[in-house]
Amino acid sequence: MRNGFPRVRRVVIKIGSALITGDGTGLDRVALTGWAREIAELRQQGYEVVLVSSGAVAEGMHRLGMRERPHALHLLQAAAAVGQMGLIQAYEREFAGHGLHAAQVLLTHDDLADRARYLNARSTIQALLGLGTIPVVNENDTVANDEIRLGDNDTLGALVANLLVADLLLILTDQHGLFDRDPRAHADARLIDEGKASDPALHAYVSGTFGRLGRGGMATKLLAAERAARSGTHTVIAFGRQPEVVARVARGENIGTWLKPDREPLAARKRWIADQLHSRGELRLDAGAARVLRESGRSLLPVGVVGVRGAFRRGEVVTCVDPEGQPIARGLCNYGSDEVRRIRGLKADLVESVLGYVAEPELIHRDNLVLL
Repeated sequence: MRNGFPRVRRVVIKIGSALITGDGTGLDRVALTGWAREIAELRQQGYEVVLVSSGAVAEGMHRLGMRERPHALHLLQAAAAVGQMGLIQAYEREFAGHGLHAAQVLLTHDDLADRARYLNARSTIQALLGLGTIPVVNENDTVANDEIRLGDNDTLGALVANLLVADLLLILTDQHGLFDRDPRAHADARLIDEGKASDPALHAYVSGTFGRLGRGGMATKLLAAERAARSGTHTVIAFGRQPEVVARVARGENIGTWLKPDREPLAARKRWIADQLHSRGELRLDAGAARVLRESGRSLLPVGVVGVRGAFRRGEVVTCVDPEGQPIARGLCNYGSDEVRRIRGLKADLVESVLGYVAEPELIHRDNLVLL
């Protein structure tokens, strides 16, 4: 058993395309039956379980006779539309055999970027958990374009874990965990048993290569663990075809790679800001302002801004970069891009004389600012 492993009550389980579709041969009914049984047993023991399932595009490809993942967005969306039907039907049938209902939840980045829709999604999933269902979450590939896509279900799993403040994010994959070298190419590759979610050294072990069916590799799983850690969520990356893998991980058995949160969890509002994947603009800071943000996390004032990129409105998410162009923070800007261009470099008491009004003395208040 793992020392210090958290007591798990709420778990988000992400299952990848290669697992659930039998590496592209249609839905693996045997494996799906096993996971459904394990999840049902967790529910009976009082766990709350949310399932983030890949497989819609891959299942659609199989049904439509596609051998390679399409590159054209409209063909991907068509495959998703066909495959999503089979995927959710399979889950409903399997969970019904255990007296449970599956509940389909389809999300895009816009659903999580808008604060009101974000809170509504949280309330809906919490209500579904309270009703004893198994929410099955997937990206809404059928309607999502490049601007509103989340990109991969590892990221979606992390965002859902943050949304619900889960205790554990379990990423089931076709690898046994994170290795110090590619185990498919190196027989002496060593499994990393545990580590800190924000440890940059872990990223040296992986590359961001894409698989034939899915959209992410081990690199996206490390980024997902780092995101999930913002809410204090622990992450385990494990081989999904091990016997009783779900129950064994939840109990704290030494399986896969355990990535622990190593920073204080962010407050709910800051967690939502940190989870924004698409920044609407960029503020370039001088060295003094960059240092103040890094060292003290204080509010950003107009005087510290030397450049503005992009077009954004008041209240939208912008990224703050240092003089070398490195992102250091993200926050909700109190002024639109045109206004910021007029007041950048000014002291706060001069803003009204330039704009004719003062919305806030800060460009970004520290309560709406998250260090990266």
